[in-house]
Formats: sequence, C-alpha cells, structure tokens
Amino acid sequence: MVRPWRRAGLAVVLAACLVAPSSAVHREPPAVEDYVTEQLTVAARAFLARRSQALVHAQDRRAMPTEVQGVQISPKLARAQERAVRELETRNRAPVAGGPAYTGARTRLDARSAVREGDRITLEAVEHTEVKYGGGKFTQSVRRRFEFRTRGEQIIMIAERVLDPAARPVNDPVTPDR
Repeated sequence: MVRPWRRAGLAVVLAACLVAPSSAVHREPPAVEDYVTEQLTVAARAFLARRSQALVHAQDRRAMPTEVQGVQISPKLARAQERAVRELETRNRAPVAGGPAYTGARTRLDARSAVREGDRITLEAVEHTEVKYGGGKFTQSVRRRFEFRTRGEQIIMIAERVLDPAARPVNDPVTPDR
C-alpha cells in the first residue's frame, strides 16, 4: 500500500518528468539592437559597393578603408577585398564579352536579421546590385552573410560569404580565395 503523502510525491515527480522536456525552451540567439543592425549594414554595404565600383572604368583607387561607421575591417578581410577589387578591375567589364562596358554600379543592402552569440554577430542580408551598360541595366539580388566579432564596444567585420552556392554575383571575384 502506498501512503497518501508518498502518492502525492510520486505524482509530483512524474509531473516534473513530463513537464521538463517540454519546458526546456530552445532559445534563439538574441537579435541585436536596431541601431547596431543599421551600423553593420552600412559597413557591409560599403564593403560590397567597393567591389561593384571596380566593374566600372572610372574606379577610385584609394585604399580600402580600415573602418566604416565605427566598424573595423579585419586585416585579413581587407586583403581579400583588395585582391577581389584588382581581379574585378581586370575582368571583362561588360555583361557580354565584346558588348558595351559597364557605365555605373550601385549596391543596396537589405538587412534580414542580425543576431549575437557571445562575442560574434551574424548579419544576414540581401544585396541588390544594379549595373548599367550601354542603354541597358540589370539588377542582381544575392543573399549574403557577414560575420563580426566584438571586443568590448569595438566591432570588427571578419568574414562575408554568399549564402546561395549557385549564385554568381557580378561583383564577386572568380577565384574562391575569399
């Protein structure tokens, strides 16, 4: 015979076992503040815009900035960016070989999400690059991920990549060394 107080204790233990797995909430990494998302988006847009401009003959050859709106660019990423810019400058600057050259390029970046996990922030965004040539233009949309590391208040962009492996962004170098 089970004593009433033991029966109550057993019921509590069983209830706890049943509740525990369902009460274990899977937590998503916390989203970052809106102003930080905007700051990261501006830095990432400037990073991509530099490559888009490399497709146009009148390229500004100033060095890659080491910081954009308070976000530092890691030295490794800056070197990869300079290699990409050099390759894009020497690539055929027309949508079709022998066709009219690109006359303008504009890049816009729409942030989709920015989440923080420890000292890392990941920004996922859609890049919209419009290039003009002769009398025409085309716009390409590509999903990208940007990785940032924080040190106290300092934010450093450390990586970027295309999320869709089949995408061939017009402003990406052909070489896979990025």
